[in-house]
Amino acid sequence: MIRLGAGRLERVVAVGAHCDDIAIGAGGTLLTLCRAHPGLRVDALVLSGGGTEREQEEQQALAAFCPGADLRLTVDKLPDGRLPAHWAEAKAAVEELRARTEPDLVLAPRTEDAHQDHRGLAKLMTTAFRDHLVLGYEIVKWDGDLGRPVVYQPLAPETAEDKVRLLQEHYPSQRHRPWYDREAFLGLARIRGIESNARYAEAFAVTKLTVDLGG
Repeated sequence: MIRLGAGRLERVVAVGAHCDDIAIGAGGTLLTLCRAHPGLRVDALVLSGGGTEREQEEQQALAAFCPGADLRLTVDKLPDGRLPAHWAEAKAAVEELRARTEPDLVLAPRTEDAHQDHRGLAKLMTTAFRDHLVLGYEIVKWDGDLGRPVVYQPLAPETAEDKVRLLQEHYPSQRHRPWYDREAFLGLARIRGIESNARYAEAFAVTKLTVDLGG
């Protein structure tokens, strides 16, 4: 196993098609990053939920998932489940995000995600952020689209527990969903931990990775 660190991080971009996507897919990684890099700038973009209770949930949740960070969150108002029909608006939002930041790391959905909104946003990210490390997070759902990840961020047990607690605490609108529970979140983290020789982990896909082994 090769372990590569990203060095000193100063700016991170995190995007989601829906409120809670970022926290579910990469909440443990955000907690780890923000605790290790005080003052980290996090530019977050969510394409749907603006002007609703979901936006309020997202604001409070990401503030908790990014302790001590310079969080800059935008929640747009694209209709849930309709991103392909609103491609121009989604692309404009991503390009606007790209214009205001030069991140060291990008957290986004996977291009193989079965949900059309997740998949569409993922494809936009890899074109807007061409020269950046883009890690595609995974979200468990009924589609059964979990793949074989290639990148792992180990999570300390307390971080994994904090992630589950914050998900339950900050997204009351989602508690009725049959998959939205402690077992689902910790179970996947435990499986990814086994795969990466850790107790818990979050896993990511990478579309393209450039290395400089002589630097």
